[in-house]
Amino acid sequence: MRFRHPDGSTVHLAYCTNVHPAETLDGVLAQLRDHCEPIRRRLGRDRLGIGLWLARDAVRSLITDPVSLRGLRAETDRRGLEVVTLNGFPYEGFGAEAVKYRVYQPDWTRPERLAHTTDLARLLAALLPDDITEGSVSTLPLAWRTPFDSHAADTARAALTTLAERLDALEELTGKSVRIGLEPEPGCTVETTADAIAPLTAVASPRIGVCVDTCHLATSFEDPRAALDALAAAGISVPKAQLSAALHAEHPHLPDVRAALAAFDEPRFLHQTRTRTSAGLRGTDDLAEALAGHTLPDGAPWRAHFHVPLHSPPAPPLTSTLPVLQDALALLVGGPRPRTHHLEVETYTWQALPAAQRPRTRARLADGIAAELTLARDLLTELGLKELP
Repeated sequence: MRFRHPDGSTVHLAYCTNVHPAETLDGVLAQLRDHCEPIRRRLGRDRLGIGLWLARDAVRSLITDPVSLRGLRAETDRRGLEVVTLNGFPYEGFGAEAVKYRVYQPDWTRPERLAHTTDLARLLAALLPDDITEGSVSTLPLAWRTPFDSHAADTARAALTTLAERLDALEELTGKSVRIGLEPEPGCTVETTADAIAPLTAVASPRIGVCVDTCHLATSFEDPRAALDALAAAGISVPKAQLSAALHAEHPHLPDVRAALAAFDEPRFLHQTRTRTSAGLRGTDDLAEALAGHTLPDGAPWRAHFHVPLHSPPAPPLTSTLPVLQDALALLVGGPRPRTHHLEVETYTWQALPAAQRPRTRARLADGIAAELTLARDLLTELGLKELP
């Protein structure tokens, strides 16, 4: 979906396909048929943006076979889909029964991550619509926080510097500019936008910036204005933003609140949980740890890294951090010039929701994603952007 900003530039809205498990190229093609095109039709649009997640095996198939790559591009065109951004965070196995810490491997200290991200940039340059010259790829925020020492930091910085050089060469070759956004996430070396400033300043390339995920921003209790202003002051770009909402518990000491939170404790993904104290941010790596005893103080609100549907907050006594998303979105694209041109709805946890809330059919899932995109569209038009055909 495309929108015209008041400054005349185009802002793209997509949804991320990591909600649909697929490790192979055949699986990706099935996604386009079974999920993406039906969602587009529900929205009544001729064109729908998708933020493709391409796992390692799918990437290798496309890189080694130009015919397959041309076929993927033709299939997106045929189904009324367009790709301006890729989710390069998960490497493989994102649809596994237990993902947890595995999603952070390989990290930016390992050559596989550099090779994979380079391949993603090359693929995106070929998948971009003919009239679009800029693409974005989100990636993990260097590494999980442990172990990560000064040697690891140097290795990751060298890898990102090499990547920036390869992206420069890619633009010279193709005329397409691809930028990478580190996605701050609770528990990682780069947990907050503030944590991103030092390593990205060291890399010092306009090709490498921050992907602002509004669920992660909220989980770490970051103030959107302070976060974005600090990035701007440091000269760090925002190649893309992911529109997502976290789980919020206002009174976590109450038994009924803990019981409601326990329904979101599931075995597939990590649900890092945070609270603010007088001594600063405190947290656990997963929701179960927060609920088990007194590890996390419960005198102030808790927020958990659980991407809840944008249009459908959890029932009381819980709620979502949608207001943080709204504040961040206004700052990102509501000003005289957009701070980013790529927006991606990323609720990948539909099948991890409490059983009664999970969509049981493809049609129900398509309805839900279409409703999220409708909410995002309405927020953009309220900010003065005009939806384009």
